[in-house]
Amino acid sequence: MRLLLGAFGDPGHAFPMIALGRALREGGHDVTLQTAQQWEQVVRGEGLAFAPAPEYPVFPTRDAPLKPYQAVLRATEETQPLVEECDPEIVVHDILTLAPALAAERAGVTVATLVPHVDPRTAPGAPPYSVGALPPRTALGRKLWGTLRPATNRGLESGRAELNETRRRLGLPALEHLHTGLSRRLTMVASFPALEYPRPAEPATEIIGPLIWEPPTEPVALPPGDGPLVLVAPSTAQDPHHKLLQASISGLGQLEGVRVLATWNRRPLSEPIELPANVTLVEWISYAQTMAHCDVVINHGGHGTLARVLASGAVPVVIPAGGDQAENAARVAWAGAGVRVAPRLASPRAIRAATERALTDSSLRARATDFRSWFESHDAGARATELLEQLAAE
Repeated sequence: MRLLLGAFGDPGHAFPMIALGRALREGGHDVTLQTAQQWEQVVRGEGLAFAPAPEYPVFPTRDAPLKPYQAVLRATEETQPLVEECDPEIVVHDILTLAPALAAERAGVTVATLVPHVDPRTAPGAPPYSVGALPPRTALGRKLWGTLRPATNRGLESGRAELNETRRRLGLPALEHLHTGLSRRLTMVASFPALEYPRPAEPATEIIGPLIWEPPTEPVALPPGDGPLVLVAPSTAQDPHHKLLQASISGLGQLEGVRVLATWNRRPLSEPIELPANVTLVEWISYAQTMAHCDVVINHGGHGTLARVLASGAVPVVIPAGGDQAENAARVAWAGAGVRVAPRLASPRAIRAATERALTDSSLRARATDFRSWFESHDAGARATELLEQLAAE
């Protein structure tokens, strides 16, 4: 097959698409990936053709007044020549990257969607996606959450109206369904099934498992010793003042026999951090090389990081900061696979207590092992390739 993949440049969206592209290339297919210019070298290093994506701010600012769907309209028109040049049989777009999908639809090309996190659609009576609330256990709870459904749907209807106006300008018909960013032919959810709340089956949707990839990096030296290893892995996009890093180092320095490896992710520290004897602080860490040796990983709850933690069999301690991190933290706690700490309560003492629980609770460790076993027996890239081959044959 010839395929065109499209994802905007945030690592949480670009990296799963690179993983998909690599799997498709290993399956013998011809793949072009359109994403941010910064990933050109690594995309080509995976044997994929690269195309730079039009880049506009996702949200309007004073200096960048484009509204989201105005940016989509412009990006679609700029992507149209790429679709015609590649002449793909299928275009696979990231859930937030609509331009390749719209350009493909204009050209009569089949469109599939990749969701690089849990499915954002929720069942009736469930809390809205991204608020970080656990699903209700009683009829009263479902009724109370159900009262918010009309407001949630109004937001989706507003987004649909804006997209339909964009579609009209592109000469495409209006859509009637609410989740307009998801293909009705094939939507692949790149997450663990065990993180999905119960709900009716969604049409043309399959949970394939996490698509994990990271840029090549130098070997990582682990702290010496044989005690439990705790990794502090803050988000690269959240917490600019390193509150999680500082609180974790302060709290974990009092844990005897525990080795702590922490990173500041190449984001400068405003002031030096005093390091306890059991803490090693480094500029950058390869998760692929490190997490397999970890017992616990303290993180903000980005889906890519959480997927790597669970695939490695470590127990996550999640302190969400923004975006969909609260949702991910809730789902990990609901699945019995990790410890969630509310951001407002994330003191050194609370992080230490959560880490001690993660190290000693046998049920958490057993669930982490279950996640690793599932990941090792399910090849998400191979399954995605199979699904796309089936779609092309229809």
